[in-house]
Amino acid sequence: MLTADTFQFLKELEQNNHKDWFEINRNRYVLAQNELKLFIADWIQQFGKIDTDIAFLEPNKCIFRINRDVRFSADKRPYKTNLGAYLTKGGKNTNFAGYYLHLQPGNCFFGAGIYMPQPEQLVKIRQEIDYNFSDFKKILSGTKFKSTFQDLRVENQLKRPPKGYDENNEAIHYLKLKSYTVAKPLSDAEIMDKNSIKTITQLSQTVHPLIRFLNEAVG
Repeated sequence: MLTADTFQFLKELEQNNHKDWFEINRNRYVLAQNELKLFIADWIQQFGKIDTDIAFLEPNKCIFRINRDVRFSADKRPYKTNLGAYLTKGGKNTNFAGYYLHLQPGNCFFGAGIYMPQPEQLVKIRQEIDYNFSDFKKILSGTKFKSTFQDLRVENQLKRPPKGYDENNEAIHYLKLKSYTVAKPLSDAEIMDKNSIKTITQLSQTVHPLIRFLNEAVG
């Protein structure tokens, strides 16, 4: 379970995003990281029984660093004001679909899928959707999936059909997508609740068929 201390640290970091403050409060950051690692370890233990691809991941290799890459950004604030972790086959630096947890006061969410896959991966995903659209549609139309996520997010989409596909293709809405992701907002209270691991595991289980479909395509 994640505590109010972690959220309080992130709230204060939002207001004091500079190296001097961070170094004075580094111990609080370490405690927040340790809380998150324990949370991720529980998540892996529970959900790894269902998705064996993530069963042996090391929690510290699933967590994103808090330092921002400011080399090409006009925003030079050195730190992210959120904590995040990604569970996927082979670890967070691979190109497989997986499960994401975003912790930010007032903006927590669970996400899953594959974001902006490489061109060769995108080709494979589109082919798999086109060849097996009935299976893909069955996943997205499942009662639990629809009540939880409604549909895939439309955040990056072509205006015209991708090369080799016709506008009248029954799967054209999904073939135009550049990312295949879902998201479920979570309140801070839900994350800090004693049953939060159960909540995250249930969300992971609901989206697991989609993750399996996408990884079979790119794998």
